[in-house]
Amino acid sequence: MRRRGVAVAAAVIAVVTACAPQPQARPEQAAPTTTTSTATTTTTTTPPTALPGPGGTTIPVFQQPYAFGTPQQHVPPTVNGLVPVVRRIETDRPYVFITIDDGAVRHPAAAELMRKSGVEPTLFLNSKHVDGHADYFKEFDGLARVHAHTANHPDLTGTSYQFQHQEICGNAELLRAQLGARPKLFRPPFGNFDVTTRRAAADCGFTALVLWTAAVNDGVVQFQAGARLNAGDIVLMHFRQTFVEDFLAFLQRCKADGLTPVVLDDFLADPGAAL
Repeated sequence: MRRRGVAVAAAVIAVVTACAPQPQARPEQAAPTTTTSTATTTTTTTPPTALPGPGGTTIPVFQQPYAFGTPQQHVPPTVNGLVPVVRRIETDRPYVFITIDDGAVRHPAAAELMRKSGVEPTLFLNSKHVDGHADYFKEFDGLARVHAHTANHPDLTGTSYQFQHQEICGNAELLRAQLGARPKLFRPPFGNFDVTTRRAAADCGFTALVLWTAAVNDGVVQFQAGARLNAGDIVLMHFRQTFVEDFLAFLQRCKADGLTPVVLDDFLADPGAAL
């Protein structure tokens, strides 16, 4: 009787277990979806209008209004074997030109001023100042354009064709040999010249004789006419001890008169150059 009761209890347990609901399998969870959003951020950098310069100075900065080295105007033609005389550039754009003569004082801050200001001057150099000091003037490669100013800086007026030809051609050849390119523009010392000068310059392969309409001396811009710089003016300064003061005076005057310094060579391009 006891054994039969145990068997009945076991059977009841088996039935209960069989009828109990079976646990349901958990559905697989989908892998989490990650959405990546890429945002485009545009950063606008405003070009500086001034930069710190040598000796605590401030250098006005100019942006190129066109790609320097791109011809803008052609040089006037050589007529009857005489190079044209250029005193200013005829332009309706607010452009001005800086030229620097001689090379007597090799100022250590010159390249920095050119680089930081964004201004590319035209240099008219004498052989006597370049010869033996070519390394200094090579620092201006990419910062300025080099042209001729005679070998020894004499007053050319009234001198012989042979003398002028030697001074002008000899200067061009030395600049080519020591600085790598033969110049195309010529400036007579003191701005003095005669018909013989123009003929000798043409025979030496020059395309223009370049003068000026304003000058900078001892940190002051001096005008041949009026009291301001005008579009098309060619400004003269020199490699002197006052280079920093003179160059900054020119830059500040340009800002005050609403003008941008550009490259003289671009407005005296060879006749065959595409504009």
